[in-house]
Amino acid sequence: SRMEVASLYRRVLPSPPAVEFASAEGKRLFAEALQGGTMEGFFNLISYFQTQSEPAFCGLASLSVVLNALAIDPGRPWKGPWRWFDESMLDCCEPLHKVKAEGITFGKVVCLAHCAGARVQSFRADQTTIHDFRAHLTRCASSQDCHLISSYHRSPFKQTGTGHFSPIGGYHAEKDMALILDVARFKYPPHWVPLTLLWDAMNTTDEATGLLRGFMLVSRRSSAPSLLYTVSCGHGSWKSMAKYCVEDVPNLLKDESLDNVTTLLSRLVESLPANAGDLIKCVIEVRRKEEGESSLSKEEKERLFLKEKVLQQIRDTDLFRVVHELQYPKGLCGSCSSSSDEDSLAEIAATVCCQGAAFLSGNLVSRDGFCCRETCIKCIEANGDGLKTVISGTVVSKGNEQAVDLLLPTSSSKTSLCNSNLRSKIVKYPSSTDVLTVLLLVLQPNTWLGIKDENVKAEFQSLVSTDNLPDLLKQEVR
Repeated sequence: SRMEVASLYRRVLPSPPAVEFASAEGKRLFAEALQGGTMEGFFNLISYFQTQSEPAFCGLASLSVVLNALAIDPGRPWKGPWRWFDESMLDCCEPLHKVKAEGITFGKVVCLAHCAGARVQSFRADQTTIHDFRAHLTRCASSQDCHLISSYHRSPFKQTGTGHFSPIGGYHAEKDMALILDVARFKYPPHWVPLTLLWDAMNTTDEATGLLRGFMLVSRRSSAPSLLYTVSCGHGSWKSMAKYCVEDVPNLLKDESLDNVTTLLSRLVESLPANAGDLIKCVIEVRRKEEGESSLSKEEKERLFLKEKVLQQIRDTDLFRVVHELQYPKGLCGSCSSSSDEDSLAEIAATVCCQGAAFLSGNLVSRDGFCCRETCIKCIEANGDGLKTVISGTVVSKGNEQAVDLLLPTSSSKTSLCNSNLRSKIVKYPSSTDVLTVLLLVLQPNTWLGIKDENVKAEFQSLVSTDNLPDLLKQEVR
């Protein structure tokens, strides 16, 4: 006979301190807050509200609700042709199997929100005050442009369970009460709680990190996020890179023999961890190959144009020029420069091809087991705006084949493969030199304060300064 497992059907909401949303008092609070103008964010949240699909997915569900409420386009399909945020797509900062087993920390949810393309301001309880929290909640609840996710402990509300995430759906100013839209809908319905008690619930320590909980304000970015590069911290390489940036680089700078910028850069490049390239990833658009799809859509063309603009702006910096000359001295024979000048186009194609195919196939936990073959370069019409370079490939995984197209940004439309003689002209597609330039630009300015020679320090700080960068590139490196 099969073993019976004890199961639960909902919990009774402890009231007080909470007031159930659907109760007579809960409805009255809602009507009064609506009249007061502090329920504006509620309607978008409730339109896209969902129940967490796993007991430990409260952080992922809260973020999915908020991202969809803000109408942020994930830029990749969820199922079929539909682009939509779902918990299964929020894996760039922590593997889903780990979140399922252990839950997720406040810092990782903030990381995920950034990664998904949102603008995020995060506050732990010791970094702000209850007065500031009230002001932030009032502002978010009074608009449709910002939503607040709270990280709190359930015990101050006399609820069962421990740490939890949920969006806050509104605020009643006169009664000083907040509406928690609990994503564990199988457990508790939405409920109003005193704001002072919610503050106490956030002002608790998460044992996993030893840090206090808090809240985050999530809104839309004013421009497209991570146009060409993004930080990938879903695997181990970021730890060695973090150590390199925080510990190794400052130690290297103490060497008094670093008497010029070229020597200094050479030392930094030589000391890079072997997996440095895995930290900053090139974001190249990947799409399923469809029959008869011989041109770019207007949206694809616009995104590709922005990526090309960022790439050109990187190439225009003095820092890129110095890094490039360091990696590829002018003494190299000119006839072989098209193959040795930058990374292998086929290699970049294969890597991004497989990464994209993993996304398209829904394999969001692991990118392993994807083999890219039959990579070839072709040209397609960019909606009446000339020809663009596209790499077509076939990706094989567990016997299944998927044909994909990669829309490849080049440093200017004039250098597209379609318009140039391959033997005489070097195509400028995203390369390791670009990645290294971006990495140096994103490091904290105080990283370079340890340079001993004042002249070298001034020259180097000028090279890596982001103050005078074009706005598009400045947003990229931020």
